[in-house]
Amino acid sequence: MVTGMSLLSKPPATLALEDGTVYYGYAFGYTGKSVGEVVFNTSMTGYQEILTDPSYNGQIVTMTYPHIGNYGVSVYDMESNQPYARGFIVREFSRSKSNFRANQDLQSFMEQYKIVGIEGIDTRALTRRMRVGGVVKGVIYHGQTDKALEAELVQEACNHADIDGRDMTPEVSTPLPYARPRFDGSLPRVVVMDFGIKHSIVYKLEQAGAEVIVVPAKTSPAQIMALDPQGLVLSNGPGDPDGPKYAHDAAWQMLGLLPTYGICLGHQILGLAVGGKTFKLKHGHHGANTPVKNLLTGEVEITSQNHNYAIDIDSMPKGQFEATHINLNDGTLEGMKHVRYPVFSVQYHPEASPGPHDASYLFNRFIEEVKRFSNVDGLAV
Repeated sequence: MVTGMSLLSKPPATLALEDGTVYYGYAFGYTGKSVGEVVFNTSMTGYQEILTDPSYNGQIVTMTYPHIGNYGVSVYDMESNQPYARGFIVREFSRSKSNFRANQDLQSFMEQYKIVGIEGIDTRALTRRMRVGGVVKGVIYHGQTDKALEAELVQEACNHADIDGRDMTPEVSTPLPYARPRFDGSLPRVVVMDFGIKHSIVYKLEQAGAEVIVVPAKTSPAQIMALDPQGLVLSNGPGDPDGPKYAHDAAWQMLGLLPTYGICLGHQILGLAVGGKTFKLKHGHHGANTPVKNLLTGEVEITSQNHNYAIDIDSMPKGQFEATHINLNDGTLEGMKHVRYPVFSVQYHPEASPGPHDASYLFNRFIEEVKRFSNVDGLAV
């Protein structure tokens, strides 16, 4: 049932993929056109966190869960100061909200931030296409089309710049350093290199007991050490991890100087810094229900994931890092730690948002390492 609008009155929209496939649906969100790499996310909830995750910069997100928008949007659930997803594809879009926390509905939110959406297409068929053939570039177009225009849209998708090889961190990183409060000297200070950080990562570090300074992606090791930190975090972010060479160099120079914690793109940067290699996954891992085995404990964690690339386990130099977590779906590397230094990283998102909290212990583990390394245990630094 459609609330407040009949199917006949819904404006038309088209999704054209670079392989020539065309889907017909209905427009929602901002009226216009958007082009990007199309991916799918298997989360049942958390569409606002997904849209505002900087790691989705340059991508059009397809939600596999069929009903999206029914609980609206809350200012408290933003993962950045603005959305970064290029477009939104859903089976059924709810134009009404029912949630006491909601500040606005998803339609007005998407209009405000100019996010183009399409609903009413067979998202299962689209997802199967990507699972078999891999991610594709696509265009969402609002308005009537004919065969000639559809051919133009397909060509536009083909001509759109690939994410592969691109350094996208300057598009999402903070332009200036910023600090979270509580700088009274009683807590260990952690510097976070911002490659596209989510707000939840900063909050989790604070909850674990740290003062946090977030710095731009291109901050040098000398500038980092001048802030007198006791720990370093390499954040998540979008794009090909091979792109930001300056980040590889910084991570290599910082290795062993401070306890270090890499998350998602930060995990990949750490692997590349020590001579490992990354590869692009067929359709990426995007969702809140991926099983990961902790090789240190033998336990299985259900994790939130959002990445298109992975570290080649066999490429990692022997005698430096050892695997700590493995993806149970495809066997890819999900976590590693240095054999000597207090340095570890994970490919998934322990802060969740959205997703389960099985891996939230990693933030406490990191702060414990920071305190042990700097002899800080709740005392003045």
